[in-house]
Amino acid sequence: MCQVFAGQDPERYASATRRIRINGQSTSIRLENAFWQVIDTIADNDGMTTPIFISKLHSEVLELRGEPVNFTSLLRCACLKFMEISTLDDQTAVAAE
Repeated sequence: MCQVFAGQDPERYASATRRIRINGQSTSIRLENAFWQVIDTIADNDGMTTPIFISKLHSEVLELRGEPVNFTSLLRCACLKFMEISTLDDQTAVAAE
């Protein structure tokens, strides 16, 4: 089983830094490429650019909970949540067939 994880392309877990504006403030975010791919997909599915999606997410978190302690961790967990929701949606669609 570990071969599935160990054998993945190292480019997936290589980190990349992107400079973006969050609510008018210039910042940089460093994430693994696999997470950037998921965030790009989420943004695209919502009809917005990745920087706009990230800025909107940050604004919504500020409203709900205040300043996040670790925003990059929040982004990673958002990716996991998206994958969970996608899996549930796929299972529901298969069950309906």
